[in-house]
Amino acid sequence: MDALSAILKASKLEAIVCSQSQLSGDWGLDVEPGGNAYFWRVSRGSCMMGLHGGPAVTMQTGDIVVIPHGARHWIARTATSPRITIAEYVQAPERFTSQEPAETIVAAGHFTFDEEQQHPFIKDLPHLLHITSFGIKNQEFLSHMGFLLNTELNVNKPGTQMMLKGLAEMLFISVIRAYLEQDKSEKGFLSALADPQISQALELMHATPSHDWTAAALGKQVGMSRTLFFNRFKELVGETPLTYLTNWRINRAKEMLAAGMDRVEVAERIGYQSEAAFNKIFKTKTGSTPAKYKAAKLN
Repeated sequence: MDALSAILKASKLEAIVCSQSQLSGDWGLDVEPGGNAYFWRVSRGSCMMGLHGGPAVTMQTGDIVVIPHGARHWIARTATSPRITIAEYVQAPERFTSQEPAETIVAAGHFTFDEEQQHPFIKDLPHLLHITSFGIKNQEFLSHMGFLLNTELNVNKPGTQMMLKGLAEMLFISVIRAYLEQDKSEKGFLSALADPQISQALELMHATPSHDWTAAALGKQVGMSRTLFFNRFKELVGETPLTYLTNWRINRAKEMLAAGMDRVEVAERIGYQSEAAFNKIFKTKTGSTPAKYKAAKLN
């Protein structure tokens, strides 16, 4: 499994709400901060959006914005348009539908991640990702995803909610792909995913966490010297290779313990031959012993 797929699977990416709004006149919405990530896609027209206290971006038809950390933000016809809260809009959506057809149509949705995972990929995502409708290699795929999402939002057929959930999750992955193409920064976890050798090392650790990996062994597998690999990995990921591997192992252990798996088997699956060593590192990382963690999750 590629590195991004493994990370999103472990982080339990899930789309939970999708809706569409048809807007006209001088409209504007304020979105309070929350625990969920948000996405917005302009299906028709144009609008502006920004984080509170940050610069505004202009969104054209086909553009997508993702707010990965659920920061407070706004979306409006112009930067100076009067705004109301989402709760106020839900109670009276007709105040922004002054004409037919609507000047602007936007699709919106929420994503959740498993808060316990705290993966560097999630933490390193910028507060706002803006994907423009032009100039990216996978634009055709994004356009198809947007078309299918809009189609499902306009029908009420059996399975629509499951279709919307799957399409929104695919849209999120497409946004990350597009952002990797647009972003040229040389540091951060997104850059690690775009680096062929570091991404390959991540795949190796994800696929076989029980292996006795060392920086030298990983470097050899991806065609780098130990020193070059160690420095490049730490620069991009923000952690040493073995710190990352330990954190990945402990997060997988949490999943298995929560599912009721035997502690000894969990320890072996993630690379600890000694239950005592596993207990020690697990408590260091989580503040709880494996036994207490398992009991809390199963009760």
